Amino acid sequence: MIVQLTGTLLEVTPSRVVMDVGGVGYELGVSSTTAASLPHVGEAGVTVLARMIVREDAMELYGFATREERALFDQLRAISGVGPKLALSVLSTFSPGALAQVVMGQDAARMAQVPGVGRKKASRLLVELSDVFSKNAELRGLVGLSEPDAAQPLSAAPSAGVESEAAEALLSMGFTSQEAELALEGHEEAGAVTIEQVLAYALRRLGSGR
Repeated sequence: MIVQLTGTLLEVTPSRVVMDVGGVGYELGVSSTTAASLPHVGEAGVTVLARMIVREDAMELYGFATREERALFDQLRAISGVGPKLALSVLSTFSPGALAQVVMGQDAARMAQVPGVGRKKASRLLVELSDVFSKNAELRGLVGLSEPDAAQPLSAAPSAGVESEAAEALLSMGFTSQEAELALEGHEEAGAVTIEQVLAYALRRLGSGR
């Protein structure tokens, strides 16, 4: 697994870079944020963090300027329906710090500004990412948490009324009341008690179609 490359920059565009590493050219997909942080073409000794994705028909490399950006790429790709291109689109729109603010504020309007992300998908992404910044060691510093014990959901709600709040959120995403009711069944037995956990549980049951 390739996790880092050091070499000479041969080409840099807002969406891809080409590096010469020991006489071998590597093409990496990048966010515009990473592209803007790289030195001029021809610069030697440039280090780029990497993530390799192996598919049946291809092996793809993606590059990152920081560990935080790579960690967010991994977290975004873990969400059902989010591929590498959409993950890079999010990272091209927001720096890791800015994305943390959007998620903490559950700002669906700003998230929907990402190309390829509509209002419904923006709401789902915010739910899926709600506790990522507190649980991931590489991202914890972005929200001012330094110790694992300090990690808490970004917006915990009292247990009373959590189910009704989750139902309202699902309705706002375009699901029917019947779909919301069925999706929320069994959440307490599954250990989903905060609003973020209940919504994540419901969305998993609903699948990736909406």
